[in-house]
Amino acid sequence: MAERHLIVDHLKLSYTGFMNVSELYALISSWFYEKGWDWYEKLNEEQVLPSGKQFQLAVEPFRNITDYYALVIALKLNIADVQDVSVEHDGKKLQVQQGSLHLTFDGYVVSDRKGKWQKNPFLWLLGIVLEKYFFQEHYAKAERWLKDDVEDVHARIKKFLNTFQYTYRP
Repeated sequence: MAERHLIVDHLKLSYTGFMNVSELYALISSWFYEKGWDWYEKLNEEQVLPSGKQFQLAVEPFRNITDYYALVIALKLNIADVQDVSVEHDGKKLQVQQGSLHLTFDGYVVSDRKGKWQKNPFLWLLGIVLEKYFFQEHYAKAERWLKDDVEDVHARIKKFLNTFQYTYRP
């Protein structure tokens, strides 16, 4: 069994205003694809309610960086009260959505991702000693990569939403 070390704990992003949900999903998935992450989608749900559509998305993209370490970003996306609106921009009518969005990022470094060092107590103890005293630099590098990637995808989404807000004002 692999151990998950929590590095980024509940980094949040909230937004209320105009957006395009399909473009946001495409932005998130294309960012992970471009950076070499494997996509694992735990939940993708849409509900139609009288107040508007509700979207829930939970993904855990992962990236194997060595035979021993992997990086995992748990992203939870909740979009509430989504309604289609028509906005005029530069003399053209555009169809966009309006609603509120809540994003939560968690970042993990997974050690012993294949579970080879969990087979017996001696290997387990040896793995802990090696990781704690000899492979500190590798763990620190994995931690930095994870923090940089979480900050990058967070900034990219934030930039997309702020650009959308200021571009499509009625």
